[in-house]
Amino acid sequence: MEHFDEVDKNFGFGCMRLPMKENKQVDTAQFSEMISCFLKNGFNYFDTAHGYLDGKSELAIKECLTSKYPRDQYILTDKLTGSYFRSEEEIRPLFASQLHACGVDYFDFYLMHAQNAHEFEKFQKCHAYETALALKREGKIKHFGISFHDKADVLEKILIAYPQIEIVQIQLNYLDYEDPSIESKKVYEVCEKFGKPVIVMEPVKGGNLVKLPEDAQPIIHALGKGSNASYAIRFAASFPNVRMVLSGMSDLYQMQDNVSFMKDFVPLLPEEKEALKKVTEVFHSHGMIPCTGCHYCVEENHCPKKIRIPDLFAVYNAKKTFHDWNADYYYHQVLTKDNGKASDCIKCGMCEKVCPQHLTIRDLLVDVAKEFD
Repeated sequence: MEHFDEVDKNFGFGCMRLPMKENKQVDTAQFSEMISCFLKNGFNYFDTAHGYLDGKSELAIKECLTSKYPRDQYILTDKLTGSYFRSEEEIRPLFASQLHACGVDYFDFYLMHAQNAHEFEKFQKCHAYETALALKREGKIKHFGISFHDKADVLEKILIAYPQIEIVQIQLNYLDYEDPSIESKKVYEVCEKFGKPVIVMEPVKGGNLVKLPEDAQPIIHALGKGSNASYAIRFAASFPNVRMVLSGMSDLYQMQDNVSFMKDFVPLLPEEKEALKKVTEVFHSHGMIPCTGCHYCVEENHCPKKIRIPDLFAVYNAKKTFHDWNADYYYHQVLTKDNGKASDCIKCGMCEKVCPQHLTIRDLLVDVAKEFD
């Protein structure tokens, strides 16, 4: 774990879901408060990417973090995203624009973003790994790694091809851990096999493990005073090879809750692990669509019909699992008023190619259409 010597604790601020105003701009006043709370409680790791919030995340980090605090008081991670370059020649200008947007001279960690079999092929063709390693030799990157969204055998292939990888960011949460379509457990075990420390993303599965089904909530209440998020994040942080758990906090309350139990971290107790297994069984009994709301499927014009796929899945889950009486109104009057309906899907499959959860989106949209259209 020597690569993390400069990191104070095992909890990081994921800047993909920041507080937003009604005009779709970052609420920089609240974001600044959250940063202050985060740093005062002894945490210092921030994670962003060029595409987060359509580029607003990097700019908000510059305004609220890097322009206000000395460089040695925070650790900043950014990523190289495949949708923003088409050739090797475009990578360095993109990297320079990221440094400028964030207001820094170097990144502490730089990750090859959203690696899967398809993306890895593109990154190899464009010599992206080699370019990033050159930037590391030049001192513009301290540590080099990947964020990963695929099966365990693909990760093994990447780690064999590039042993220089220092860190691997993976999805890991208690709902997906044993899921054969995600292979979180197998992916984690590959990281252990190759001696690569792990950063965890999506520990609360895009908020799905915060708002639990009614019949699951009593299981958590019986444990004591911890929040739903606390058990999910502590689950991820309890693995011995996990060095950092990211949380995409979108308001000050979430920040205050998260730091309260991660400041003096205690691994999950056996009875807590058993309770989370029961919650997982409840989730599976409801047949919820396991979307994390990452929005990769709708970014970069991946949906030609402009269907707000994650939002339609969320409102579907709200109606089917949480019996939200307002779901129909929200679907018809908000989500599809100026965008495509689920029934507008033309089955092109572009969304499925970039889905980190490997969801059968085209089939799931048929279910949503049956419910609402």
